[in-house]
Amino acid sequence: MAHVAAIMADPKQSEKRLKHESVALPEEIDKGSMCDEIVGSSGALQRVLSLVSKVAPTDASVLVTGETGTGKELVARAIHRRSRRSSRAFVSVNCAAIPRDLIASELFGHEKGSFTGALQRRLGRFELAEGGTIFLDEVGELPMETQIALLRVLQEHEFGRVGGTRSIQTNVRVVAATNRNLQEAIAAGTFRSDLFYRLNVFPIDMPPLRERQDDIPVLVEYFVDHCARKAGKNIQGITKESLDLLRSYPWPGNIRELQNVIERSVIMCETEDFSVDKTWLAQQPLATERKTPLDLSEKLAAQEKEMIEAALRESAGRVFGPSGAATKLGMPRSTLESKIRSLKISKNSFKDFAETIPRRSCLESIQWTPMRMR
Repeated sequence: MAHVAAIMADPKQSEKRLKHESVALPEEIDKGSMCDEIVGSSGALQRVLSLVSKVAPTDASVLVTGETGTGKELVARAIHRRSRRSSRAFVSVNCAAIPRDLIASELFGHEKGSFTGALQRRLGRFELAEGGTIFLDEVGELPMETQIALLRVLQEHEFGRVGGTRSIQTNVRVVAATNRNLQEAIAAGTFRSDLFYRLNVFPIDMPPLRERQDDIPVLVEYFVDHCARKAGKNIQGITKESLDLLRSYPWPGNIRELQNVIERSVIMCETEDFSVDKTWLAQQPLATERKTPLDLSEKLAAQEKEMIEAALRESAGRVFGPSGAATKLGMPRSTLESKIRSLKISKNSFKDFAETIPRRSCLESIQWTPMRMR
């Protein structure tokens, strides 16, 4: 398992070292590139690595799911390194970054003259990955016609270049990844169900960083060392306050966001002790998204309460009867009573109010419309 993932340090030991105000960072951190390593040893991550070790020796298609920034490509690379194809090419394709009218040419190549600008034959990514592994990131963004061609590759192990007339046999393992819910895309008619089942032979779900809190001290150590060396700085310690801050933050951008925050902090650091400016973590998109529906609900409830109180004023606190608030609002008495209780409105405070307001009321121009959350 050592060459599947580099476990940079034991999380419990790391946490113990970092309980002091400023502690030394370890000297033994591997100097390799983060692109080829999965860092951590939390239970959630170990479950992923266990799946990697089981599926890697096979040729089964793998679908890696998870939020943006969780390290799905690292999982794909780990699968390739543990497979019998490790000596051959690993070709990565970001399907969302290629224009829709060029994606087929990018994947399968094209013949000279097949379209404007095709001045010579060009090999596609599948031919370049022959005998190895192709990683299709953001596979949910593929246009429908390209999905059909990919399905042919998975079923028949062959494809054709754009503008070509012959079929080309291929021996390539496919690992795909997405942060989208492909089941919802299938229901919406934007993703083929038969392609989904071909890709989803062996699913692996990459956990978000907020579910890997035990890995944060280890990741911090790794990124601080990696970024400090790039910046030519000698950082020996990290403040306990900064570590606590990093561990309590929900990381909506996952490991990619953590890496960016640490790189920025290293650039700004002018001492040997690493620290993080807490204002850089003040914006929390996940919390904002959860709060928006609540704000709308509160606004609608306030409007509803205002209309009911206006009706009670005109009816002197009476709920039913020809001149009652329920009649004025055009709603059943039982419904209005329920809303009065839920909105905590006091009917008694309106009993002697009728004589103090003008005979004509704004309610004469208001028609009750039940409010619904959309």
